[in-house]
Amino acid sequence: MSENGDIQNPDEQSEQSNEAEQNEAVSFEQQVAELSEQLDAALKQADSHKDNALRAKAEADNIRRRAEREVSNASKFALERFAKEILGVVDSLEKALEQPVEGDSQVAMHEGIQLTYKLLLDTLNRFSIEQISPLGESFDPGLHEAMVMQESDEHEPNSIMMVVQAGYQLNGRLIRPARVIVSKGKSGSINETA
Repeated sequence: MSENGDIQNPDEQSEQSNEAEQNEAVSFEQQVAELSEQLDAALKQADSHKDNALRAKAEADNIRRRAEREVSNASKFALERFAKEILGVVDSLEKALEQPVEGDSQVAMHEGIQLTYKLLLDTLNRFSIEQISPLGESFDPGLHEAMVMQESDEHEPNSIMMVVQAGYQLNGRLIRPARVIVSKGKSGSINETA
């Protein structure tokens, strides 16, 4: 029966039933499509958040490592400025030791200077400040500063004939190059690749 009380024929009922099923199927497909779009958007957003979280974690790790390295370097090289200043005292003691000793009174003073010099070098060594005195070694522009080049039959070319002023390193970092006199080879040039 229809809404107005008429009796419907079975074909009409079947047609209406098919139409209702088609409408339901279309509606269901639309819902599935909408849900699929929402899922895709949510997955993209989740990937974006995951990527941002990974970047933030990596950045935090980099900051932490950088801070640890800076703290390590600060403690390792905190003495660098002091070491550069104290090297003048070491140089003065070395110059005093080079002076000729005349008389008994100067012998005692020379021995005192020598003991003070040794004590100062030992103290510097305890704090990882090491002297570079490369006499006889090959010239290395990373550790040595060539003051003069001289011809010599007694020394190999590009070897250090004399140390004018010792160099120093703090924990392996150069704080002052050794100032040296280098033997001249036949061409007269320093081997920069040494």
